[in-house]
Amino acid sequence: MYAVTVRTRGKVVRERHESLREALVAMGRQAYLLEHADHTSTVGGRVLRRIEPVAQVVGRIELRGPRRLRAGLDVRGDGSTEAFRGRVRRSLIVQRRGESAFHALERELTA
Repeated sequence: MYAVTVRTRGKVVRERHESLREALVAMGRQAYLLEHADHTSTVGGRVLRRIEPVAQVVGRIELRGPRRLRAGLDVRGDGSTEAFRGRVRRSLIVQRRGESAFHALERELTA
């Protein structure tokens, strides 16, 4: 059993899937929606430090599965994404040339 958790702006949606393939399809669908949603603007200014959209995580899609599988995607305020493995100690998944973060995650998990 695989669990996909989508966190966006204070909302949490959880889904369960029987196979890794189904879970990855659901993650890809959610990532596409978040990447193409309205993006944020710079936060902060005079007193607070300025936080650019690329530094803001507007959505996180997490995958949990058997054998302590923990991975996910972070969608940034400018629409860019990063794939990672782990939960507490996260490590970024390196994207190959021309590869999206989702495809890098998929490659890493199905290898």
